[in-house]
Amino acid sequence: MKKTSKRGHGTLNELNITPLLDLVFVLLVIFIITTPQMVNSLEMALPSGKPPPANPNAPKPKINRIVVDDKGQVFLNDEPVPAGTLKARLQALKTGDPDPKVVVKGSDDVDYQSMIMVLDALQQLDITKVGLATVEGR
Repeated sequence: MKKTSKRGHGTLNELNITPLLDLVFVLLVIFIITTPQMVNSLEMALPSGKPPPANPNAPKPKINRIVVDDKGQVFLNDEPVPAGTLKARLQALKTGDPDPKVVVKGSDDVDYQSMIMVLDALQQLDITKVGLATVEGR
């Protein structure tokens, strides 16, 4: 029979944490290097918290409404517009008002391509004040 001594099975009095510290420092350096690259710099123009000054004499802005029905037909201010002439009609609106305001409403069953055609025409003419209507009549 083998005899075992107490010295061989004694408890470990000191724990060597040097490899753990090396690992922690390597992870810290990795996080320090990668964190600035993860930040997105998205520029947004947020509205201020103050209400606009009340001017009772100011006329209400004219809002042009574009509706695309479920068949893909486009209506500008309740007038049907053939697909090829939408850009020309919007250009005529822009000559009358250099910064026109437009609200686009699409039917629930409209083909996405029809909506993209309308939004693309607005973008090409640099009409930036565009809203998307979600509920009929509002």
